[in-house]
Amino acid sequence: MVSFEEARSIILNSVQLVGTERIHLLEATGRVLAEDVTAPWDLPLWDNSAMDGYAVRAGDCRTIPCKLRVTGFLPAGARADGVTVEPGCAVRIMTGAPVPAGCDAVVPVEETDDGQQEVSLLEPVKKGQHFRFRGEDVAAGVTFARAGTIIRPPEINMLAGFGLALVPIYRRPIVAILSTGDELVELGRTPGPGEIINSNTLSLAAAVTECGAIPRIIGIASDNRASHLEKLGEGLKADVLITSAGVSAGDCDLVRDILEELGAKQVFWKIGIKPGGPTAFALHGSTPVFSLPGNPVSTMITFEEFVRPALLRMQGQQQVVRPLFKAVLRDALKKKSGKVQIVRLLLEKEDGRWYATSAGNQQTAILKTMVDARAIAVLPANSTDFAAGDEVDVHFYGNHIELE
Repeated sequence: MVSFEEARSIILNSVQLVGTERIHLLEATGRVLAEDVTAPWDLPLWDNSAMDGYAVRAGDCRTIPCKLRVTGFLPAGARADGVTVEPGCAVRIMTGAPVPAGCDAVVPVEETDDGQQEVSLLEPVKKGQHFRFRGEDVAAGVTFARAGTIIRPPEINMLAGFGLALVPIYRRPIVAILSTGDELVELGRTPGPGEIINSNTLSLAAAVTECGAIPRIIGIASDNRASHLEKLGEGLKADVLITSAGVSAGDCDLVRDILEELGAKQVFWKIGIKPGGPTAFALHGSTPVFSLPGNPVSTMITFEEFVRPALLRMQGQQQVVRPLFKAVLRDALKKKSGKVQIVRLLLEKEDGRWYATSAGNQQTAILKTMVDARAIAVLPANSTDFAAGDEVDVHFYGNHIELE
């Protein structure tokens, strides 16, 4: 048995990036850049106006108010070739238009009388005001986005601004998902005596999708060698294989033995964690294989703590583990020594501090507690008693991210 920390470290050191591809910019939101990107030209490409107003010579505006003759108009998209601001004159200009020769300041229309033939300036003018200078945002040749950057709308805007329609990103891993057990039936069929719906496959597929990978459901392996050989063999063709159930020590728990027969090398079996102890991790070549417990709560918790970080790492993300923060316990908690315990929590914030309450019955058969949980406490292996008022390490669970 390995510790919680050892298991995560082993997994993250074992998984590899799944390769790169180039995709259209519009499809790249949330993906991770695979290469540094440098500016092919200056941004902006020319000096331009930051305001609707008048291009002027600051030296003409020492006395306020002052009047200037309006000699031209430059809308956005126009060229400034041949347009010059002569002494005592102004050129009406729109935001984004290139500034004309002779101009060294722009006066916003709100600081004038908005004259058409002649304009009165009503506020002091400072040289260089309301200019956007060439290369002021990003100079040509400067790296503006590094490999490992998660592409957000701001990155989309800048990449588009440089005309980069295709971007290099890390590929999304294809994750095969297999549940095992004769008691399972697929969604859409009413379970009979002794049968349960194969809900794990769907929750795992949702979790895989949520962290950006591509789920590939390969069904249910019956509790016999032939079915396991067929289904596990199919699953090993993906970038990642996740199984649920069949990984403990029962007569029908065949997953580890069949994986070994198919050439997978078991890296560890059993983790010092509760729930989720009978979790195994193997490698089939470079393909990671996660064999998770079959109890739905244990399945989701072990995915959260071990599989999710691995899938994010395989997609090039840098921050793959949810950050821990402190929360104050409302009620006392007890646990046995020797294993990290994961506790499902409710959270609320008062006066800048987080307060945590148990989300309910922590037995692994109680799925409702998982539904209600907004956070997870990670209680250290060698600690046993936590009093009300103690601080514990917690992290948010799923998309229940609370804002400050």
